[in-house]
Amino acid sequence: MAERLDTPKTARRTWLPKLEDDAFGKVSEGIARFMGTPRFLLWLSLFCVAWLAWNSWGPEGLRFDKAANGFTALTLMLSLQASYSAPLILLAQNRQTDRDRVQAEQDRQRAERNLADTEFLAREMAALRIALSEVATRDFVRSELRNLMEELLEDRDDAESDSDGAQERRTERRDRRSTEPS
Repeated sequence: MAERLDTPKTARRTWLPKLEDDAFGKVSEGIARFMGTPRFLLWLSLFCVAWLAWNSWGPEGLRFDKAANGFTALTLMLSLQASYSAPLILLAQNRQTDRDRVQAEQDRQRAERNLADTEFLAREMAALRIALSEVATRDFVRSELRNLMEELLEDRDDAESDSDGAQERRTERRDRRSTEPS
């Protein structure tokens, strides 16, 4: 009987334990990071020198990789190491690419927030400039105080002269001040 397409498949049992991608990725990054260090190159070089020395000058009966065969076992060991290191390095690069993508997205969001903040501050500064243009400046206040002081001095002089026209002049000046635009 054919399987129905509208029902999900049942989970199959596997003999292998399920590996978590993130844990395996962390291990592969650790291995790839170690393989990119001078310490790894030193250990690999020491391993190859020891292998070659043992199989070249060691006891004849205990040599396991003959120089006459071109050190075939060493070549196979290095090929095996290379065949495992390439996918591990690629996996580590993929994880780094994912991290870079997330970082780029965060940078883009941060740049958008900075732009919005900058635009807000620019609008606030423009509003402050407009508001400050309507505020009395120091020079304006000084000129007004100077004018008032002159008028008070004139009033005092007029009061001292105590002539008939002085009272009329004071009244005219007050009337003029009240009708002048501020």
